[in-house]
Amino acid sequence: MPDTLITTAYNAFNARDIDAALATMTPTVRWPKAWEGDYVTGYEQIRDYWTRQWAEINPHVAPVNSTPLPDGRIEVTVHQLVKDLSGAIVFDGTVKHIFTLADNRIAAMEIAQ
Repeated sequence: MPDTLITTAYNAFNARDIDAALATMTPTVRWPKAWEGDYVTGYEQIRDYWTRQWAEINPHVAPVNSTPLPDGRIEVTVHQLVKDLSGAIVFDGTVKHIFTLADNRIAAMEIAQ
């Protein structure tokens, strides 16, 4: 079930459990570097990016709802709360993430503009 897979990925991300989050993804997953710009591909690049990101900010992302798109992707509206390391809020609002699945795993994620 895609919603369970995606919820598992968000829960692992919020728990800072990189291995559990990566287990929901294909080895060649394409992931946006929202904090830095551009994309990373694959487990090691995501691991490196998240490690850098969490050294600078403390994001928490909670899915609010999901909608299947006509092309087979899934659009997930999330509440995103980002704090700096001293606890000050950097961002508090909703964002749309679009997931592409392959073989019951996340193959790509985009941030909707």
